[in-house]
Amino acid sequence: MKWKKLGKIFDPSEHKLADNCVEFAQSPQTLMFDDFVRIYFSTREKDENNGKYLSRVSFVDMDKNFKNIIKVADKTVIKLGGLGCFDEHGIFPINVLRDKNRILAYTCGWSRRVSVSVETSTGFAESNDDGLTFQKNGDGPILSSSLHEPFLVGDSFVCNFNGKYHMWYIYGVRWIENTVDDSPARVYKIGHAVSDDGIDWKKEGRQIISDKLNSDECQALPTVIFLNNRYHMYFCYRYASGFRKDRERGYRLGYAYSDDLINWTRDDANSGIDVTEGSWDSDMMCYPHIFHCDDKVYLLYNGNEFGRFGFGIAVLESDKN
Repeated sequence: MKWKKLGKIFDPSEHKLADNCVEFAQSPQTLMFDDFVRIYFSTREKDENNGKYLSRVSFVDMDKNFKNIIKVADKTVIKLGGLGCFDEHGIFPINVLRDKNRILAYTCGWSRRVSVSVETSTGFAESNDDGLTFQKNGDGPILSSSLHEPFLVGDSFVCNFNGKYHMWYIYGVRWIENTVDDSPARVYKIGHAVSDDGIDWKKEGRQIISDKLNSDECQALPTVIFLNNRYHMYFCYRYASGFRKDRERGYRLGYAYSDDLINWTRDDANSGIDVTEGSWDSDMMCYPHIFHCDDKVYLLYNGNEFGRFGFGIAVLESDKN
């Protein structure tokens, strides 16, 4: 794989966002229309009750050259959960899927904890207005913690291949105490589930992407595409701790491929993309999203500071392994 970076294309600090949100445009993910592309992302509103942030979903509509902004969402895209719900304190990310005559959304809901910072689960919603807003089908998640995936289920990415729904997601395996960050650090891996209807899921029950850094490597936000008779996955990975201050421990993009959607070969050396010194993505690359647009393949991603100042895009120039 060989990518050509086209630069940063959206900076949330330059626009008025709905829900009193400021900065951050994290995990950009697309919904295609005939003459434009809608890019959903998670942004942040400061909670006046405690000064902490609430993650909310917004979007920007762009032309298919990704140079001109047509519209930025001016109202709430999807409501956060009520008191005690799995998504009470945020939704990050949202994955949107056209499914015949429906537009589905798979959300990652966040709720704060006491002994650790957060718990997450995957929610489900549908849109009846062409993706402007989404309504949840219930207050609970459709995929959550289980016996061997005890916490931090989320970052779900869904595709329909050969009549079956496939979900790639992350799940927590442990929390680490006494780290250099002075707070428990979470470790999470990428898993896989299948479904006949997109709502009831059966987990494969194993880590599908091998570790590169060490057993505490954190793997996040898988995105998958079928191209030239092979399945390709991009994701991001980092060290469990120290990643906020040390650029060498921060997020980078990983790559894996599969011929059967079951067995994945990790091949970061052939990802075809890396940080650019002196640029907006010099210290970090994270939260990738790969997609087709007309006759080209693109990759959206966040750069430094986890997408505080927006996201950029790259176009695939070659996919010869």
